[in-house]
Order: sequence, then C-alpha cells, then structure tokens
Amino acid sequence: MPSQPLMATYDPKMVVITFGGTPIMGYAEDSFVECAPAEERFTRKVGADGEVVRSKSANGCYDVTVTLLQTSLSNGVLSAAQVADETTGLGMLPLSITEIASGAEHFFPQAWVEKPTWSRGKEAGEQAWVFHTGQAAVAVTAGTVGV
Repeated sequence: MPSQPLMATYDPKMVVITFGGTPIMGYAEDSFVECAPAEERFTRKVGADGEVVRSKSANGCYDVTVTLLQTSLSNGVLSAAQVADETTGLGMLPLSITEIASGAEHFFPQAWVEKPTWSRGKEAGEQAWVFHTGQAAVAVTAGTVGV
C-alpha cells in the first residue's frame, strides 16, 4: 500500500499573479488574493404553492482583490494601468493567478483595475486593488476549489 504524505507545504512565494503579462509583487502579509464570482451561480424562485425552480446565471465574471504592501512597486504599475484605462478605455488585460506547487491556474482573459482602497497610519499599511473580469477561463486542479 503506497504511503500517503502526512503534511503538505504551502509557500506563498509560489503564487504568481500577473496582469497584462507583468508580474505583481509585494504581496500583503496575510491574505493577498481573493477571487469571488460576481454574482450567485443560481437564483431560486418559490411559487405560491411551494414549487421551487432555480435559474442558472450565464454570468461567469469574477471580482478579484489583490492586496499589496503600500511600498510595493506594483502599486505604481496598477495605478498607471487604471489611469490609462480611464483615459483610453484600452485597459482590459489578461489576469492570471497561478499556484505553482499545485498547478492551479485561474485565468481571466479580460480584466480591468477598479479604484484601489488604502489607508495610512503609524506603520506601513496595505493597498487593495479590485479587478473586475469578463467571462472566466478557470482551470482547477486537485486540492483546489474553483468554478
């Protein structure tokens, strides 16, 4: 009987995020990337007699939040992309999140940067960037959760 590993190792340095082919670096200390569907995949309607029907949404869009240290050079890259998009409307670029160790890749052929949220205080803080995506092309591998 083959032995099963008792432990696995996760290394945040093995999570690679790129936007428009440019690597994003300077991840925040704790949670630094979050992907969520833009809306529920199914809605439910209950009739007066209790009959239930669900409707599947065709919306495959996501909201992705990437949180960086306030000193990350990638803040300037994302800020420039946002300003360029507001000026020209040409800011839809591919967004990719790859976990090298597991082989999981979340790929969004079209994404754009929304306004960042940030604060400043006594110590260095963080800056969160929200990306909105078009329809996702998400590859899911064993041990990961996706669409």
